[in-house]
Amino acid sequence: MRTDTPVTIRRQNYLPFPYDIATVRLEFDLDPADTLVRSLLEVRRTGEGPLVLDGEELELVAVKVDGRDWSGHYQVDGSTLTLDDLGVQAQVEIVSRCRPEANSALMGLYISNGVFFTQCEAEGFRRITWFPDRPDVMSRYSVVLRADKKRFPQLLSNGNLVKQADLPDGRHEAHWEDPFPKPCYLFALVAGTLTWRESRMRTRSGREVLLQVYSDPGSEAKTQYALESLERAVRWDEQRFSLELDLDRFMIVAARDFNMGAMENKGLNIFNAAYVLADPESATDANFSAIEAVIGHEYFHNWTGNRVTCRDWFQLSLKEGLTVFRDQEFTADMMAQGLDAQAAASARTVKRIDDVVTLRAAQFPEDAGPMAHPIRPESYQEIGNFYTATVYEKGAEVIRMQQTLLTPAGFTRGLAEYFRRHDGQAVTCDDFVAAMESVYVQDHPGRDLSVFRRWYSQAGTPRVRVTIEHDAATRRCTVTLAQRCEPVGVERLPGAPAKQPFHIPFAIGLLDAQGRALPLEQAGGHEVRDTALLELTTEHAQWTFENIDARPVPSLLRDFSAPVIVEYDYTDHELALLMKHDGNAFARWEAGQQLATRVILAATRERQEGKPFVLHGDFIEAWRSVLAAPGLDAAYRARALTLPSEKTLAEHMAKVDPVALAAVRDETLGALGRALADDWRAAIDANQTPGDYSPDPVSAGKRALKNLALATLMAGRVDGAAELALRQYDTARNMTDRLSALSSLVNFGAPDAAARVLADFYDRWQDDPLVVDKWFTLQATARGTTVQTVEGLMAHTAFSLRNPNRARSLVFQFCLNNPYGFHRADGSGYRYWASQVLALDALNPEIAARLARALDRWVRYVPELSDPMRQALQQVRSHPGLSRNVTEIVSKALEIAA
Repeated sequence: MRTDTPVTIRRQNYLPFPYDIATVRLEFDLDPADTLVRSLLEVRRTGEGPLVLDGEELELVAVKVDGRDWSGHYQVDGSTLTLDDLGVQAQVEIVSRCRPEANSALMGLYISNGVFFTQCEAEGFRRITWFPDRPDVMSRYSVVLRADKKRFPQLLSNGNLVKQADLPDGRHEAHWEDPFPKPCYLFALVAGTLTWRESRMRTRSGREVLLQVYSDPGSEAKTQYALESLERAVRWDEQRFSLELDLDRFMIVAARDFNMGAMENKGLNIFNAAYVLADPESATDANFSAIEAVIGHEYFHNWTGNRVTCRDWFQLSLKEGLTVFRDQEFTADMMAQGLDAQAAASARTVKRIDDVVTLRAAQFPEDAGPMAHPIRPESYQEIGNFYTATVYEKGAEVIRMQQTLLTPAGFTRGLAEYFRRHDGQAVTCDDFVAAMESVYVQDHPGRDLSVFRRWYSQAGTPRVRVTIEHDAATRRCTVTLAQRCEPVGVERLPGAPAKQPFHIPFAIGLLDAQGRALPLEQAGGHEVRDTALLELTTEHAQWTFENIDARPVPSLLRDFSAPVIVEYDYTDHELALLMKHDGNAFARWEAGQQLATRVILAATRERQEGKPFVLHGDFIEAWRSVLAAPGLDAAYRARALTLPSEKTLAEHMAKVDPVALAAVRDETLGALGRALADDWRAAIDANQTPGDYSPDPVSAGKRALKNLALATLMAGRVDGAAELALRQYDTARNMTDRLSALSSLVNFGAPDAAARVLADFYDRWQDDPLVVDKWFTLQATARGTTVQTVEGLMAHTAFSLRNPNRARSLVFQFCLNNPYGFHRADGSGYRYWASQVLALDALNPEIAARLARALDRWVRYVPELSDPMRQALQQVRSHPGLSRNVTEIVSKALEIAA
C-alpha cells in the first residue's frame, strides 16, 4: 500500500476491538495465479459501531451474514470492509481472491520456488482475507487446504492435522485445527513439494510429540543440525523454565524467499533457509551458531509470544525482547554444556561479548539517531519499521536487567507468575513488569520497579560518569555514579517531556596495583565480595567501600550489567593492567577494546592532520600479553584480539570520516601482524582442528583464533602469509576455513590470486544459493570494490533483486559494510543507494526501508560526505508513490536528524 501522506498511529489512542471472533474457519483453493479464500467468522459484539475489517490487494467476491447475501449492508473503502446492521451475534462469511504469484512484497500469501508460503506479521494477514488485522483479536482456527496433488503434495497449517482426503479432480485436501486461540499474525500455511526430516520425543509430562523440518527436495541432508537444535530447544525450555511443548507436532519449513530470519507461527515456523540448511562443506561456524539460536528463538516464542501475545504492536518488545533474552541464555547454556566450570564460564562470557558487540554496532547508533525510540514506542507510521535492534537487542538487555535485579531464581518465579496471570491473553509490557515486580517486592521489602519502568518509555543510551575518591587515612574508597541521557529522535522536537533517571544495575569490582581483586566491604558492614551490584536510581549516588589501602583500579560494568555507556578517565596503564589481570572476563575484554579504541581514534585524528601512522610499542605488548597469556581458551582469545569494528569506533567520533577510520583500523591490524608475526604463526599451528568437522564451541573457538591470526598476517603482508592462505583455501575440509582464507586473499592478497580463487569458489558452489550469497557478500565488502564492481555483479545471472537474501548479500553489504567503496568522496555510493532503495521499494517496501536506514544518520558525517548524503535522501523522498515504509525513514532522517 502506497500513500503520499502517512498516518501516525499513537499508543495512547488504543481502543479494544468492539467484537470478539471466537472461531475462524478458512478454506483455501490454492492456485498460484488465483487463490480463492472462504472465511467463516463467529462474531459477537462487545462494543459499539460496525464491524470493520482490513484488506489489501484482495478481490471481494461475496459477503454473507447468517447465510444471507449482505449486499447493500457493507462498503469497501480503500483498505477496509465495513459491515453494518449486525446483531449481537452473527456468522460472517467472506469469499475473496488473492494472487500469490504476483506478490513480490512477500507479505501475506506468496510463491517461492514453486511453494506457497505465508508471512503475516505484522500486517500480512489482510493480504489473505478480510479480517481485523491486529494482535488483540484472538481466535481458534480451523483450516482446509485444497490444491493439485502432484504440484502441491504437502499441505501444512497451524496446529494438528485432523483429516486428509483425495478429491475427484486430481486435487487433495488437508484439515488442520489449532486448539489454542491466536491472533491472525500467527496464522500460517505452506503447500508444495517438500522433503522432510523428523524425530519423536517425549515431553516431561510423558506426551509423545513429532518434530519435523521441511525443505526443498535434495536438501534434506542439510537439515539434521536444525532438527537437533529444535530438540535441544524443547528440552532446554522444559528444564530452565518448566515450559512444555503444547501441540502434538511442531514443524519448521525452510523458504528460499523470506523477508526476515524466521517466523514463530503457532506450530508451523517458517524460516529463511539460511537459518535451517547447513553442512560442514557449505556452512560456517557462524551459520551453525545462528541456526541453533534462531531455531531456539522461534520455538521459545511458543510461550513468550504465542501463548501470551501483544495487545498492540507498541508492545512488540513484550515478546521479542523477552524471547531474544531467552535465546541468548539458551545459546550460552549450549556453549557451556559438557565443559568444566572454568571453560563453561569462559564460554558464557564469549556469548555475552558477542551479544554486546551486536548491540553496540546496531542498537547504540540507532539509539542516537532520528529513528531512536523506546523499546515500547509511542507512535509509528509503518509498524514494519519498528522491528529494530532497539525492540529486540535492547529489549533483551532490559529483560536481563530484571533477571539481575531479581536473581535468576527470582526471575524464573516472575516468569511463572506472568504465565499464571496471562496465559491465553494479549497483554502489555506493563503487565510483564508487574508480574516481575510482584516477586521483587517480596524479596526487597519497601522497594519496587517504578523507576525501572522508564526503560520502556524513554529512548537513548544513558551515560554513566564514574568518579573514584580514595582517602588513605580512613582507608575508604568512595564511588560516585552520575547518569545522564540526552534527548534523541522525536525527543528533540519542541514540547517533548524532560528525561527522568533510569534504574541502572551497575556491577563493579576493584583491583589493586598488581591486578589482584580487592574484597568489597560497604560501609555499614555489608557482606564482603569481589563484585558489588550498585543500583543507581537517581541522577547521582555514592557508595563507600572500607579497608582499601590505596587508590584502586576500577573494573566497571562487569558482564555489561546495563546497556549504558561508561565514562571514566582510565590511563593506558590501567587499561593494560585490566587486560592482563581482571578476574571478570568480560571486563578484561572491555579494557582491551577501550585501549584499541583510544589508539585507533588518536591515529585517525593524526591521519586527518597529515601525520604518519605509528603504532606504539605499549599497545603491541598489551596485545602480545593476551595472545601469549596462559589459561585463556581460544574462543575468548579470538574475541579479545579482535579490533573494534568501524561502526563501534565511529560512535566515538564527533564527525565520522569512515574512509580514514577504516584505513587506520587496517593499518593497525597490519602493524600487529608484522610486530607479532611469530606469535600469530604459533597460534595457527596450535589451533588446528584435525579430524571430522564439529561446530562445538571448543573447535569453533580454535578456528576463530586460527583464522584471525591468518587475517592479521595477511593484513601485515607478512612473508609467506599469502602462500599459507592459498594452502588453507585449497586443503580446507570445512566452509569456515575455506571462506576465511578466501576473505584474506580477496582483501589483502594479490589481485590475480584473489580473482582466481573467487572464480574457483563460484565454480564449486554455484548450485548452492546460500553459498552463492557468501560469494556475493565477500565481493560486496572487499576493500577494492566500487559501485561499478557492484553494478557488474548485479548483472550476474545468479543475482536477483527480488530475492531478499540475494539483495542483502550484495546491495546491503556494500552500502552498510564497505566504507571504502560506499563512502567515496564523489558521492557515487550514495547515488547508487538511492537508486536501489527506489528499485526495491517498487518490489518489496519492507526490504527497501531497511536499506533506507543506511543514511539515516547523515548529519554525523564530515561535511564533504553529509551534503551528498542529504541530496540522496531528498531524491528518495521526492520520488512519486513512495511507500509508507520508506517515507517514514527518509522523512525522519531529514527532519529530525537536521
